[in-house]
Parts: sequence; structure tokens; C-alpha cells
Amino acid sequence: MTAFSVSKDIQSPDDMADMARKIAAHLSAGDCLLLEGIIGAGKSHFARNLIQSLLPQPEDIPSPTFTLVQTYDGPDCEIWHSDLYRLSSLDEVFELGLVEAFDSEITLVEWPEKLEDVAPPHALRLKIDLNDTVEDVRTVTFEWSDPKWTPLLENLSHD
Repeated sequence: MTAFSVSKDIQSPDDMADMARKIAAHLSAGDCLLLEGIIGAGKSHFARNLIQSLLPQPEDIPSPTFTLVQTYDGPDCEIWHSDLYRLSSLDEVFELGLVEAFDSEITLVEWPEKLEDVAPPHALRLKIDLNDTVEDVRTVTFEWSDPKWTPLLENLSHD
């Protein structure tokens, strides 16, 4: 159930990276971001920049398209980046250990519709849409029901 929603136009890949870093600064163990959008919308670009900003040392952040989940040692907990595009059943989500990670790790989930009804209710959902007329512009719609996200999104909407 979505209680809150706000949209923001992102003008460039650099602006998307900046937004990812700002959101990362507010994340802690148990936080989950659900990243929706078509292929090429910018989900992985957002995730890479968010993860990089949380790591003590820069490292390569590959897309987890084929590995399904990549984990990183964050400052206070692990960071799980998952891409569920290739999953064929909900059972595979449980096999990956992703459901347990929702409570104790920072999790970023691309293609979250594959989670069906096990998507965490406390998650922040980001729907990334392409602009039909300007190539690099994206519209990001944030949806959340957990009041934890409200101050962050109020700040982002004023940037």
C-alpha cells in the first residue's frame, strides 16, 4: 500500500548519480530500495553510484544480471544489489536469501515485480521513466508508506 508519492525530473546521468549519493547518505541496515524501469532507464547506474558512495574503498560494481545478487561490505552492514530480471519463480528469491536480507542489510532490488507479495512493506520504491522528448532526462517517482522516508523525500523534492 502506497501512502506517499512524489516525482522528480532528473536532467542527466550526473544528476542521477548525485541523487543516488544523497539517498545513500540516509540508508541504514534494513533499508530496501525497489528500482523499477525498463531496460536502459538507469536502474543500474543509480545502484552503482549509491553503492560506490557507501564503500570505504572504490571498487568495480558490476550489474548482477547474471549473478542475480552482488554483495558488498558497507560501513555498518552488507549492501545487497540484486537483479531479478532472469528469475523464473518466487522460490528463487527465497533461495538467494534476499527475503532475510531485507531485515538486516541494505538491499537494492532491480525488477522488484518478481518479488510479488514478499516485497518489504517498508521499502522505498523508485519508478524510473524515460522522457519521450529529451534523451538523458528521467522522471523518478518515489513511492513509500513507511514514514521513515518522508524527510528524505521532502529534502530531495526541494533540490
